[in-house]
Amino acid sequence: MSVTFSAPTLETARLILRAPELSDFDALAAFYASPRAAFVGGPQSRELSWRSLALEAGHWVLRGFGRWTLVEKASQAPVGIVGLWHPEGFPENELGWDLFDGATGKGYATAAAIAARAYAYDTLGWTTLTSLIAVGNDGSRRVAQRLGATYDSDFTHDRFGSMQLWRHPGPEALA
Repeated sequence: MSVTFSAPTLETARLILRAPELSDFDALAAFYASPRAAFVGGPQSRELSWRSLALEAGHWVLRGFGRWTLVEKASQAPVGIVGLWHPEGFPENELGWDLFDGATGKGYATAAAIAARAYAYDTLGWTTLTSLIAVGNDGSRRVAQRLGATYDSDFTHDRFGSMQLWRHPGPEALA
């Protein structure tokens, strides 16, 4: 038996943002097994990666929003996860991004985050968004800066440790 949930599909020029699917598991497990996942709880086993995929899908069910799987239009391959996030232990609604191996340096995180942020503001009616970025995660900090986010405060997460909270411009500032 499978439970279905509704997640809108968004598109950018080069990406499709769609609901997480079981077919994403191998790509997600490879990401979480790699050093690329060091700032988001990895490296981790396939078993824990399964739990991460279930967490991504379950967030949509429990909160009504979540993170999308990024699919590269040209190859139809999953290249990351980006979206809206507010699990227990996070101080506010967050916009987060994780790119799989080979997907960095192409503007994917920025383009997908712009689409997700627009959905948060235009569809969900949110007025603010944050991004929690682990200290030392310079790539994510640069994405946040490209999105116009500014450093707001320090935050200590129970599992991830020292983080910085970056505040995105609100919808009125982006208009």
